[in-house]
Amino acid sequence: MVKLASARDFRTYGPGLTRNRYEYINAGLYLFSTVVLSCGFASQFSSEASSGLVVFLIALGLMLIVNFHDLMAHLVPIDFRFQLMAFDPQLAFVEFAVPLFNMLGTLLTFLAVFFIFLQEEKGHGYFKLEKHALNMLVAGPVLWVVGSIHNSCQIYERADGHVQILQQCVYIPFLMGSMLFMISSCLNYIEQSRVIHHGLGLLGRDWIWLGISGTIFFFIGGLINVVKVFKMQQMNGMRLEKLRGGAQEQLIRAREGHVPLLSEHHQIRIRHNPPPEETKVSKPLPTPYKDVLLGQTRS
Repeated sequence: MVKLASARDFRTYGPGLTRNRYEYINAGLYLFSTVVLSCGFASQFSSEASSGLVVFLIALGLMLIVNFHDLMAHLVPIDFRFQLMAFDPQLAFVEFAVPLFNMLGTLLTFLAVFFIFLQEEKGHGYFKLEKHALNMLVAGPVLWVVGSIHNSCQIYERADGHVQILQQCVYIPFLMGSMLFMISSCLNYIEQSRVIHHGLGLLGRDWIWLGISGTIFFFIGGLINVVKVFKMQQMNGMRLEKLRGGAQEQLIRAREGHVPLLSEHHQIRIRHNPPPEETKVSKPLPTPYKDVLLGQTRS
C-alpha cells in the first residue's frame, strides 16, 4: 500500500517528458485510488453495501498497478541485475522489497474482498471461503506494515535535505495508515471468531471505522507524494542519491563493457569546474659561448 517515489538518480529513466508524465500519472493514480477506497468504506453504511465491495476491488486494483509500476521503475534502470543488491543492501531492502511486499499485501486484500463478495452474491455454496477471506484480510495489512517499515529504512548520504524531509513526510502517514488497517483486521478477526457471520457480516463496524481512518492517512501520504514527485522532477540530478558500495560503478561497467576512467560524478565536476589553463612563459634562448667571446674581443 506504500507508494514509493525513490530519491535515487537511477530512477530517472526514459526521455524527460515521458518520464515526468508517467511519474505524475502514477502519483495521481494512487491519490485517486485512496479516494475510491474511502468511498468503498462509506458505502458500507448504505443500503447498497454489496456494490461497495466492487468499489473496494477497483481501488485495490489501482493500488496494485501503482506498486507494480514502482517495482519496475526500480528494476528497469539497473537492467534487472539483481547481483547489484550485494553492493547496495538498500537496493534490496527498500527499492525492491517495499513495492514487492505491498503488491502481495494488496493482492491478498483484493482476494479477501473478492471472496466475501462471492459469498454475499452466491450464498451458502461459498461458506467455505469465510476462513480464507478472514485470514487474507489480516495477512494483507500485515504485509503493508512490513513494507512501510522497510520504506522508513531508506537512508540518504548525499541527497538534498529537502528530498529527505519530503520522504519522511510521505512514509510516516503510510505507516500510520497500515498500522490502523492491521489493527482493524485483527479486531475484526477476533470478533468473527466469537459469532458466526456470513457475507457482509464478516466486515464488522470496527473494521469499517478504523479502515476509514487508515484511508485518511493514505490520502495524506499520497497528497504529499504528489508534491514530492513534482519537486524531484524540478531539481538537478546531482541533488539525488546514488547507488552505494560500488553498485553504480558495476552498473556503468556492465552497460559500457569496460571500467570507466572517470566516474560520472567526477566528470560532471570537471564539466562545471574546468581546471585553469597553465600560462606558458617563454624563456630566452641561451647565448652560445663562442658568441660571447667574440663580443668581448670586438669591444
